[in-house]
Formats: sequence, C-alpha cells, structure tokens
Amino acid sequence: MSGYIEVDYQFPAGVDAQRQAQAIAIGQTAGSWDARFQHREEQLRGHLAEVLALHELPEGRHLATIRFPAENVDGRMGSLLTMIFGKYSLAGPAKVMAIRLPAEYGQSCRFGLAGIREKLNVAERPLIMAIFKPALGLSAEDHAEILAEVAMAGLDIIKDDEILPDLPSAATLARWEACAPIIEARRDRTGRDLLYAMNLSGDARQVQELARQLADRGANALLLNVLAYGFPMLEALAADPEVNVPIFAHPALAGAWCAAPDYGFAYAAVLGTAMSYAGADAVLYPAHYGSLPFPEADEQAIVAALRARGVAPVPSAGVHPGMLSAILEDYGPEVILNAGTGIMDHPMGPSSGVLAFHEGLERWQEGASLKLSDLPAGPLRTAVEKWGAA
Repeated sequence: MSGYIEVDYQFPAGVDAQRQAQAIAIGQTAGSWDARFQHREEQLRGHLAEVLALHELPEGRHLATIRFPAENVDGRMGSLLTMIFGKYSLAGPAKVMAIRLPAEYGQSCRFGLAGIREKLNVAERPLIMAIFKPALGLSAEDHAEILAEVAMAGLDIIKDDEILPDLPSAATLARWEACAPIIEARRDRTGRDLLYAMNLSGDARQVQELARQLADRGANALLLNVLAYGFPMLEALAADPEVNVPIFAHPALAGAWCAAPDYGFAYAAVLGTAMSYAGADAVLYPAHYGSLPFPEADEQAIVAALRARGVAPVPSAGVHPGMLSAILEDYGPEVILNAGTGIMDHPMGPSSGVLAFHEGLERWQEGASLKLSDLPAGPLRTAVEKWGAA
C-alpha cells in the first residue's frame, strides 16, 4: 500500500520526547543495520519512519507526530497496532493520541448508520436501542418474553449484554430461535424489522462459526467485544460473505487500553479510528452525561472519527429519556440511543420505557419543551421523574 500513516504520541514531563520519538521512528520500523546491509541501504531507508513535528504542551508534556510508510504494514489493524506501538509500549510512558490513515486502509463498514436505517426503514429520527436486562440468569424463553414487551412499542434494536456468553442455560442459537418469531410478528404487523444484536463468544473459530450459523438462521445483527476477541476477529466477520449483517462493536476493556493519562491509546484512536477502519457498523461508548465517568472531549473525538467513515455512533451507559435534550443537542438525529435500565427499569414497564423515548423524540421534532414542568402525564414524564434530566 502506498502513502503514509501519521501517529501522534504524547509524552509526559520529564521524558526526552525528541529522543523517544526518534526511537519509535527507527525501532518500530527498519531498525538499525550495519555494513553487511550497505548494498540495501536505499531499500531499508525507505521503511524508516520520520518525526514530522514536536510540540510542547502545557505542564511540560510534548506531542510528537511520526509518519510511517504505509507499505510497512499489510492493511490490517494487527500489523498497524504492532508497528505504531508494539514493543515501544513497554518502553516507558507514552500515549498514542491520534492515528491518521489513508482512506483506502483497512476495511469500510458494510452497513454503517445508513445501512442500518435502510434495514429498519427509519429515515430521519434517532434510532432506539435496548439491552436485555438482567444480563445473566435469563433463559432463552425469558429473553423472548422481554422482547415481546418492547417489540410492539416501537423499539428499533435490542442487544445482548456484553457479559452474556454462549451458556448452556441460554444458548445463543436457542435465544435466537426463541426471539425470531417475535421479530417476524413485529415485521408482519408494522412492516419494519427489529434488529437483535447477538453477543458472540468462544475461540476464534467458534466465534466465526457461531456468526455464520446465526446469519444462516436469519439473525440480523451481531455484537462483538472487539478488544477482548481482537481486531482481526472483527475484520474477519466484517469481510465474511456468510455474515452479511451489521456488527455492533462493544467497548469492553477500553478503559484498560485508554484511561491512563500517560500510557496506552486515546479513546478516539481505539473506539473511533481503529474500530471504523476494521469494519464495525456501529460502535458503543460511554455518553459523557451517563453513568460512567467519561470526558466530553473524548466522546466528541470518537463521534467525529466514526462519522468520517459512516459508522453509527452509539452513546451508552446510563442513557435514559431524561437525557434526550442533551443528547439531541450534541448529536442531532444521526445517532443510536442505547438504553438498558433506562428502558427495562421504567416504572410503568419496559414497553413504556420505549414509548418514553418515542414521546421525547416526537416532542423534540415538534420543537416542544422536554422540561419536566412542561410534560404531560405519561411514560416520558414518569421517566424524567425517576431519573431526572441531563
């Protein structure tokens, strides 16, 4: 592949940033060579990276931009991450803040937000997504019972909790067989599909085989814990002609990769750039006004990276109807609203949790107030009374 890959590295105070940047540029590419390879000097130098810039930041930090030849990698995430931060990640404090790739690098999403909208026949409003709760302990029949409550209320997407693997007590294929008739009945009644993003688990072979079995039986979406199972797993699924359904990428383990101030990766580099170049159709991440502490700047950077590739942003973690004003002000209609307890724990029942979101979206589209004092009695007002408003 021709072209270049640019990476921004942040070094904390006390680190010789110039020296460390040069160490990355050389050590993570061709390395050094002696007189034995003088006849290949020109060829070897073509693989070296270059330190393009070094900027001083507040509090003594520095930001270095390093440019790598794209021909050093194979166009996939595994070789890319190994090159830009593999061995060097063990060499002391440094954090990858941004990755800029050629547009043709990696894999584009097969569906993205536009394709998901087309599948659901919903063109303009935000999409509404729920999570099966409780996460563990439900049978396949329990899942079907919950789905029946929310399907006819107008839910667009439902997903497994990411911690639910393929357990004998609620096997993945059994969950689909139990839920498929409800999805079919909803489609027959309304003319619109309902996506069920089923969580994948197992070793690499088992994950791909499970995905193929689900797709063959009519399953219409998948959920993958990408950082646990690996970017190559996501790439394989996204390219598999037998798995032609949207893939929702979960951010489990992202805090371990990204939360430390002087180590790892910035959230946007992982949940934005890497996910969108590895074939994800939609990516979940914490909303900054949700239940997890998450910086607003990181959320905005993730969204920008995803939208640049057509991937659906899915703000999550503590999302409830009282957040609609804040979320819609930030996102507009091009978003998937993902709520677990914000739907399933509604005081009037899960179906009212879905209706509360629809009521809020209708009021937003009409320009009506979403303040508690202006809300009539019903699902939305009850939700805001329970959870408050952001």
